[in-house]
Amino acid sequence: MAKRKISNPLALAVLGCLYERPMHPYEMAMTLRHRAKQESIKLNYGSLYSVVDALERRGWIVSRETERDGRRPERTVYGLTKAGEVEFFDWLSELLGVPVKEYTQFEAGLSFMAALPPDAVVRLLRERGDLLANEISQMKEYGEMLPEDVLPRLFRIESEYWQMLREAELKWVRQLADDIENDQLSGIDKWREITEQLAQVERSE
Repeated sequence: MAKRKISNPLALAVLGCLYERPMHPYEMAMTLRHRAKQESIKLNYGSLYSVVDALERRGWIVSRETERDGRRPERTVYGLTKAGEVEFFDWLSELLGVPVKEYTQFEAGLSFMAALPPDAVVRLLRERGDLLANEISQMKEYGEMLPEDVLPRLFRIESEYWQMLREAELKWVRQLADDIENDQLSGIDKWREITEQLAQVERSE
């Protein structure tokens, strides 16, 4: 699979906004915030304008007009080109249909967790579990405040996905903590031996 020329998810959001109708960058930002898209796509104004410039250089969007509201600075309204529409649908189809390896910070931590004593890892996993449980609880409360007749499932599907991932992670994290605590993790004897030896060396220095 060829590397995409622009891969910033914020660019996808810009293309999506302009697929609906021409907008100026401030309106794009307000539209994304109104729909809570900042929960799934990192959004800040500096990056937004840089993305708009990059998309315009690619020929995927084009300035349509400049408008002024009272004494405020002029704002450039952008529209989606045919090439931009093709890119939007191709990119969206790839994101939905093709699994890719995503390097998470938690995965990086897991890959080196043996550097810490098992008891310390258990404590940290328990703390993570508590935080995850709190996040899930808050998300459920938020969902209950917005029933289907207020916000259809279609428009909060990414939140549903996020909650599903968090619930799966919570279950796995708690099970891993139990396995370590109960000496059910294969290799734990060697792990304890090595970390104890290292601790002894540190104490003797």
